[in-house]
Amino acid sequence: MTLWSRLLVPFDNSAASSAALAEALRIAQATGATLHLVHVMDELSWCTGFEPAKVFFDDVLPAMRRAGEEMLGAACRRASASGVQADSRLVIGALDRVCEEVAREALQWRADLIVVGTAGRRGMDRLLIGSDAEQIVRHAPVPVLLVRALSA
Repeated sequence: MTLWSRLLVPFDNSAASSAALAEALRIAQATGATLHLVHVMDELSWCTGFEPAKVFFDDVLPAMRRAGEEMLGAACRRASASGVQADSRLVIGALDRVCEEVAREALQWRADLIVVGTAGRRGMDRLLIGSDAEQIVRHAPVPVLLVRALSA
């Protein structure tokens, strides 16, 4: 057994999470590790308050679920094409912040390492927007590898 055999990758299809997935795949190819991709569906970020509740629950949420499932499915296929075993979990109806959900998932899945992408925000952007990656580091029950997305 290698040092890291169970890699958890928070994934949202951003450039940062795609860079983290690429790095996790490299590690897994070298070590035989298994990947667990997790996407936390943040329903409230898509709620404007102007749509009727019926539209939100009947149309918006199912579309978000489908998009999350498709995104995770594509990432798992990418892992499989790289010869890496991967599974995924879509977290729906999260009551906690993304970082807390990722930490909980790492414990439940018994992850050895969390591989997370970061956009590398600095200055006012970091102060005002914050960093999910930074919060994951603060809450993680296991080591975290930060992978910086390359700028275009």
